Amino acid sequence: MIVPEAWRRGVVAVIGLGKSGVAATQLLAREGVRVYASDASDHPYGGDAIAALRALPGVEVDVGRHDLAKIRAAAGVVVSPGVPPGAPPLAAAREAGVPIVSEIDLGFLVLEPQGVRCIAITGTNGKTTTTALVAHLLRVAGLSVEAAGNIGRPLADIAVSPDRYAWLAVEVSSFQLHDSPHFAPAIGIVTNLAPDHLDRYRSVEAYYADKRLLFRNAADDHVWVLNGDDAAVLELARSAKGRHALFSLARPADAWFDRGERRLMLGGTGLVPRDALALIGDHNVANALAAALAVHEAGVSPVLIGEGLRSFHALPHRLEPVREVSGVLWINDSKATNIASTVVAVEAMSRPFVLLLGGRHKGEPYTRLAPLLQGKCKLVIAYGEAGPLVEQDLRGALPLEGGGSFEDVVARARRAAAPGDAVLLSPACSSYDMFNNYEERGAVYRRLVEAM
Repeated sequence: MIVPEAWRRGVVAVIGLGKSGVAATQLLAREGVRVYASDASDHPYGGDAIAALRALPGVEVDVGRHDLAKIRAAAGVVVSPGVPPGAPPLAAAREAGVPIVSEIDLGFLVLEPQGVRCIAITGTNGKTTTTALVAHLLRVAGLSVEAAGNIGRPLADIAVSPDRYAWLAVEVSSFQLHDSPHFAPAIGIVTNLAPDHLDRYRSVEAYYADKRLLFRNAADDHVWVLNGDDAAVLELARSAKGRHALFSLARPADAWFDRGERRLMLGGTGLVPRDALALIGDHNVANALAAALAVHEAGVSPVLIGEGLRSFHALPHRLEPVREVSGVLWINDSKATNIASTVVAVEAMSRPFVLLLGGRHKGEPYTRLAPLLQGKCKLVIAYGEAGPLVEQDLRGALPLEGGGSFEDVVARARRAAAPGDAVLLSPACSSYDMFNNYEERGAVYRRLVEAM
C-alpha cells in the first residue's frame, strides 16, 4: 500500500466512524499504521464495529468527542463522507497543517495499483441513480463491478477485503472531492449542477469549485461524460484534459433522447424505447443516458446496454412509487433534500398532486417552486423546522397547510387527495429535524402508506 512515510512514523486520525471510517481504520491498522479514530456521536452509525476496532493493535477509539489536541498532532487525517469541510476537527487539522484525505482517496491509493478502474459520478442531483445504473449495466454485461462511495461499499472496505473487481462505480460528493488529491477516475460523469449545500458553503462558486476537483488529476486518456444541456457543467469541465462526451435531452449528441421516436439513443443507434425504461421523469432519462454513455466508453455494446436499461428499476426514496390506494398514487422522493431535486420531481409529475414539503432548512428560498407548482399542485403541506419558512415563501401562491407530526402530515395528505391524484413526498430539505437520515424518513413514509 502507498502510505506516506510520515504516517508510519506517527498517528493517523480518522474522523467519523460510520461505515467509511470503520473501514479506513481497519485498512490503516492492517498496514501497521497507528490510528486515533473518533466520532462526535455517542452512537455512531458503525457502532457495532467499535468494539472490534478497539481490539486492533495500535488503534485508539473515542466516541462522543474528538480530541482536537491529538488531531492537531496527527501525521495525517482521513475524513468520512458525512463530515463537512468546516467541522471543528478538520478546522483544527488545517490550522495545524495536518494533511487531510477522504476515505475515498485512501481506498483509491490501495486499489489503483491493483488495476481496478473507477467510473466516478458527481453532480448536484441524480448521482445515486446514475451510479446504480452504471453498476447494473456493467453487471448485465458480465463485468465484475461494485457500487461504492456514497452508495454501496466504502472504497476502504473494498480495499481491506479479498474481493477483486474490474470496475468500481463511485458516487462522489463535493465534500469528498475536496479532500481527494490522488483520486483519478478513468471515466467521470457530471450529471448536472445547481445551488446546494449553501448551509455549508459560503457561496455557490465555492460549491462548484469542489465539484471541479473531479478533474484535478485529469489525463489525456480519461473520458468525461457531461450534461450537454447544462452550461454550468460544460464550463466546469472546459479546461479538463481528456475526451469530453455529451448526453442531451434536447438535441442529438453522443447519447441523446429522440423525442419524436421517444427512444434513448447512443449516437445513431437506438438503445430502448422510453416506455421500456421503468423510471419516472425526464431527469431519469438523462441519468440513463449518462450511465449508458459511460458504460459504452468502458467497452460495453449498445445491445447489452439496452438489456440493462430494460431490467433496471427505481431506487428506494428516489421518485419511488410506493403503491396506489383508492386511486391515489403515493410517491417517495425522500432523497430530494434540496430545491433543485424537488423541482425535478415536480416537473416529472403527470397527475395533480399533494406535495409534502419541509424538514431542516438548507439555505435556499422556496419561492422558486411557486410558478412550477401553480396549476399542478392541489395543496402543499409544510412541516418540520422549515415549515414556517415554506409557508412564508409560498403563502398566497397556492393552497397551503401547516403539518404537525409526520403521521399527521401523511393523514392530511390522504384527506386532501382524490382518485387520479398523487401524493409526493419531495421535501427540499434535509431530514435531521425529525429523522436520522433521508432513508429513515422515506421508510417511515412507506410504512405509513403500506398500512393504509
